[in-house]
Amino acid sequence: MDIILQAWGGGFYLLNKIFFALAEGKKEKTKRHLKIIGWTTYILGVPAWVIILISKHDWMAASMEAGGIPSMLFGLFTVYQNSESPNKVFDIIASLFTYIFLIFGVSYSVYDYGGIISVSQLLEIGVMIGFLIGSYLLAKNNIYGWLFFMLMNGSMASLMLIQNKPFLSVQQLISLCFVIYGFTIVLKSHHNKGVLLDRLFTAWFKKD
Repeated sequence: MDIILQAWGGGFYLLNKIFFALAEGKKEKTKRHLKIIGWTTYILGVPAWVIILISKHDWMAASMEAGGIPSMLFGLFTVYQNSESPNKVFDIIASLFTYIFLIFGVSYSVYDYGGIISVSQLLEIGVMIGFLIGSYLLAKNNIYGWLFFMLMNGSMASLMLIQNKPFLSVQQLISLCFVIYGFTIVLKSHHNKGVLLDRLFTAWFKKD
């Protein structure tokens, strides 16, 4: 059963990173379709991750996964609507759920462990910060969400390694590679846009 859960959760999360990375640099229609698939695959992998994390008493990470579902739906809704301005009501709801689960996860972990006293808890904090902020920023089309995803994948890979989940640890490292790739593509795209604007600006003044 454990292997099935690892394959289920790890597989869908890896697909999410692959689709997100491939979406960057593509034409708008293709990019939109790939991101819709990416958000969907992430949501499908959540139940397996929650079960695995609860079994290891990773309360912060488990509550983060569960609390991140509204952010995932927020991202899916934003991409589906093809809107540059995210729905404000949905934005508030997603943020509210994020904070509630964040507080619950940290509080219960402190209660269960008697404080922040273990390496696994510190890694969970890294996962939690990276996931929640990264998902939220990417849902709002902010490229710096990729940086927080790097923190999330690195922390989760380490957490799974020390908890004898080698398959998930490797999956997270592979995901990290796709996150780095996606962020690189985004940076190049923004750089090229900046160069184009500089050229247009220069050409305009030369014309005058």
